Amino acid sequence: MTENELAKLVFECGLQVHKTLGPGLLESSYEECLFYELSKYNVRVEKEKALPLIYEDVKLEIGYRVDLLVENKLIVEIKSVEAINDVHLAQILTYLNYQTVS
Repeated sequence: MTENELAKLVFECGLQVHKTLGPGLLESSYEECLFYELSKYNVRVEKEKALPLIYEDVKLEIGYRVDLLVENKLIVEIKSVEAINDVHLAQILTYLNYQTVS
């Protein structure tokens, strides 16, 4: 699947989860349900994938975790908040700046 096809599938599965559960639950609830929905489509999904920080030539394991990594192509960061703010944007930009997820 291409990145666009994966994104469409994740969106549709996420919408299904949201329609079923509604708002107000913990992120972990939505994460588990989205993982389950995506698994039904036989795509490779990893939960809580470790993402090291690279500083100069040193790989630092400092606790970054991607909520879901789909087919090693698409990062899914789940938020259960009233509004996205700057810290959420900074988090995903940090993940995207990492060139390859190992």
